[in-house]
Amino acid sequence: MRDFSNIDDYADITPTEFARLVKTTPSREMERLLNGEQRKAVLDGIFARMPESFRRDRAAGLDAVIQWTITGGANGSDTYEIRIADGTCTTSSTRSTEHPKLGITVAPVDFVKVVSGNANPVLMFMSGKLKAKGDMSLAVDIPNLFEVPKA
Repeated sequence: MRDFSNIDDYADITPTEFARLVKTTPSREMERLLNGEQRKAVLDGIFARMPESFRRDRAAGLDAVIQWTITGGANGSDTYEIRIADGTCTTSSTRSTEHPKLGITVAPVDFVKVVSGNANPVLMFMSGKLKAKGDMSLAVDIPNLFEVPKA
């Protein structure tokens, strides 16, 4: 069985397989992984897959930059941006000069759990584990804009 220790490229595993790995991996082990050398590879892999899971049919007329700040890590945090415009979705690990319509701040383990379908983003927000600033209607709509895997 595959686990996080024997994955070379996180963009190569299916979203469903990733969701199962997250579900079966203890939080302490996830913390070690996401605070260690593989952090960037995991985060880059997740964001690389987002355009594939984007549901363009649900984004008509949407033009937005969503900035994700994943706390912790060697530099204090990692920032990624999702750009949705003209029915397309692109991602970047470089901050744009454009002001984000929505900013989301979350710890790495909580982020991985949310994007893999292993945590409820509304409950994470209500408990303060996920912080959102900006367009709250967009924040509520994010799960509808992407195909979230089932573990």
